[in-house]
Amino acid sequence: MALVPYVENSLPVLSKLHNSSAQFRFANHDLRLAQDWKKLGVAAVVWDAAVVMCMYLEMGKVELKGKGVIELGAGTGLVGIVAALLGAKVTITDREPALDFLSANVKSNVPPDSQGSVVVSELTWGEGLERYPAGGFDLVLGADIVYLEDTFVPLLQTLEHLCSDTTVVLLACKIRYKRDTNFLSMLKQQFIVEEIYYEKQRDIHVYKSWKLPPREDL
Repeated sequence: MALVPYVENSLPVLSKLHNSSAQFRFANHDLRLAQDWKKLGVAAVVWDAAVVMCMYLEMGKVELKGKGVIELGAGTGLVGIVAALLGAKVTITDREPALDFLSANVKSNVPPDSQGSVVVSELTWGEGLERYPAGGFDLVLGADIVYLEDTFVPLLQTLEHLCSDTTVVLLACKIRYKRDTNFLSMLKQQFIVEEIYYEKQRDIHVYKSWKLPPREDL
């Protein structure tokens, strides 16, 4: 969600993020995602959590065909693109500065006959939520969107708005700091949360969440 500026002399381990593109094969399609670290920072590179989320979606454990899906903090759009290629009707969202970049990736990686199943839209968490149908999605996706503590409350507000009692939330996370587990604790106040996949090589956890049932007055 946050657009973090590029910093010179970053660690060598991040060098792959500085490449102008990243290539993958998902859903029987060869994908080339443009990256632009210098202009848009973390919003414009493919992080491991997005790759692992796509791996999980390809396993077929989540029904996607014909489902209404929204991706939050999409960045390059990889997760939403793969969801669309697997048959979902996808709304891919991020903040306004990233939309042109995101739209270009969608256009160059989604076949023309599937373009109608993908919409790119501005969404700043906690703001203008009335533009999105309350409880209007079957599945909410987020890859590596839990890292800035200031965004936790608006992110929860956004999830609360987008989810019905039957909506499933999938979050792919790299647990770097205590604050990341703090977010999961906050999420558990409103949602049931369970870890459903762990990719050891990349150290990425995938969590499945859905709304807690209404509490009955005693």
